[in-house]
Amino acid sequence: MDSLPLASPLRIALVGDYNASVLAHKAIPLAIDDAAAVLNLDVDYDWLHTTEIKSAEDLVGYDAIWVVPASPYQNEEGAFITIRYARENSVPFLGTCGGFQHAIIEYARNVMGWQDAAHAETAEQGRMVIAPLTCSLVEKTDTIELRPHTLVAKAYGKTAITEAYHCNYGVAEDFAQALVDQPLKVTGWDEEGDVRVIELVTHPFYVATLFQHERAALVGKPAPLVQALLLAAKH
Repeated sequence: MDSLPLASPLRIALVGDYNASVLAHKAIPLAIDDAAAVLNLDVDYDWLHTTEIKSAEDLVGYDAIWVVPASPYQNEEGAFITIRYARENSVPFLGTCGGFQHAIIEYARNVMGWQDAAHAETAEQGRMVIAPLTCSLVEKTDTIELRPHTLVAKAYGKTAITEAYHCNYGVAEDFAQALVDQPLKVTGWDEEGDVRVIELVTHPFYVATLFQHERAALVGKPAPLVQALLLAAKH
């Protein structure tokens, strides 16, 4: 009797500018390996520097895409190409910190028509949809309230979580208000009501967080959203 062919490993693209000194970059492989072990999945992942992303063709064949922290990116356009490809082609997508910020800008420009949407860290002109935080979240931990029955709440199995950050920029208030009638939904807030998680409800799995949930792996804890990403990639 012939044996069944072995299933191909899931292929995950990690898009960002790898730096071994960045805590989140140390955590991401650990988080993926832990999630793969828990779910009994065979997973390969490739670090793709933003300068390597010239067109959507560079992303074909991946089962999921994660735009990782540590921006400004050397090639900001590479990050936007990646996010747009995942959004338009229903590829499971996760963005953390810089990935979250650039997902906001990509949506503002390409879906809402805010062609001048910009990031206050890197731009001097335009509509700053990503603006300086009133209080820095560099190496801070905070409580986040999650909207029930969302992808993020289902992943964590609860509606209040505590996670770590390393950022100085977040969603501008006027843009948060403009999202009210959009399919890009705010699904997590901090205690002050500021945006911390977004999900695109017209997409099978599109989640971005300002916090760096992958850091849980550095202390031997599971990262629920990484497990959710791998499960989405499998289907």
